[in-house]
Amino acid sequence: MLYSTGDLFDLGQTAHGDLFAGTEFPWEAIGRIGTYLSAHLRPVQLHRVVGSAYVGSDVFIGEGTVVEHGAMIMGPAIIGRNCRIRHGAFIRDGVIIGDECTVGHSCEVKNSLLFNGAEVAHLNYVGDSILGHRAHLGAGAVVSNLKLSRDNVWVEMDGRCIDTGLRMLGALVGDGAEVGGNVVLNPGSILGKGSRVYPGVTWRGILPAHMIAKNRSPQEVVVRRPRGPIS
Repeated sequence: MLYSTGDLFDLGQTAHGDLFAGTEFPWEAIGRIGTYLSAHLRPVQLHRVVGSAYVGSDVFIGEGTVVEHGAMIMGPAIIGRNCRIRHGAFIRDGVIIGDECTVGHSCEVKNSLLFNGAEVAHLNYVGDSILGHRAHLGAGAVVSNLKLSRDNVWVEMDGRCIDTGLRMLGALVGDGAEVGGNVVLNPGSILGKGSRVYPGVTWRGILPAHMIAKNRSPQEVVVRRPRGPIS
């Protein structure tokens, strides 16, 4: 199946739907983020800081957002209203975050779009990705955005291998998708609306809407033997 933007995301849940205008594939929006920010960003900072945090000059932050101690927001970036940027979060260049989002403790986000209500819980890396409305990454989940071969990321859809034209492409995580703890999403992964990836899975490719990816490897239980000098 060829996945369109509407198959994955409700554009009514972002103020930045123009990023997708005229695109054939949703990942094309990722390559437009920098240009979009240059055209639309008007630096205003209406947030509240708890403790001490660094916020660059080329950053917009909406009302009701709280930035906690130790966070660093480099910019250019747009962060919406009523968000929580937690302790130690690192928001790099080219980031657009919607309303009521969370970027948790020790998370790093780069060149990505988060729809309203998206949650990057803690200890996550998100690069060159799109997280849909109320999408959620559990603790330690990582979105890998660069192949070991360093060439362009390809996506296989409907029997076609499509060159995205992007050397760096993380994941498209559809509305309401849940990603468990310590998951790795490989470059070019696509998760459909309402899908789930259970903890510890290393995922590659497309997971259709409302489907679950899980590991089935058996666990081994053995007798605990005492350790010590052999007599």
